[in-house]
Amino acid sequence: MRNYRIPLHTISLVREKTVQAEQRNVTTSAEAAKVLRAVLGDTDREQFVVLCLNGKHAVIGANIASTGSVSMPIVHPREAFKAAILMNASSVIFGHNHPSGETESSPEDIAITSRLVQAGNILGIQVLDHIVLGDGTERYYSFADEGKLTA
Repeated sequence: MRNYRIPLHTISLVREKTVQAEQRNVTTSAEAAKVLRAVLGDTDREQFVVLCLNGKHAVIGANIASTGSVSMPIVHPREAFKAAILMNASSVIFGHNHPSGETESSPEDIAITSRLVQAGNILGIQVLDHIVLGDGTERYYSFADEGKLTA
């Protein structure tokens, strides 16, 4: 009988940096959009962000789960929820920017939102919203506000 060496791994969450935001608790889509803008800054490519929240809807951390092209982020539920699991998040708010400035959700945005809500239900991590940020400081689209946050 042959013996095999099986690697043992340690999983850790590493804080890379911090960003300044006007608030920590997120109870509305407008508040979430402000926090997401602080995390994303001014980027020329689509980035997909996960805001991880505790049971009182305070942001406990954020993760850029994906950086895409000028017009499309590529995100999979395993990457989207990885940081939330490691942070022991009770809920998440997803967000991504549209460098074009438009806030209208694309068919791809709708499909991935549905898939992420399904994954969150399985994992026991509630998806509170998915926000698409446009240009400027006020423009955004909220799936929750529009009643489109469904699995």
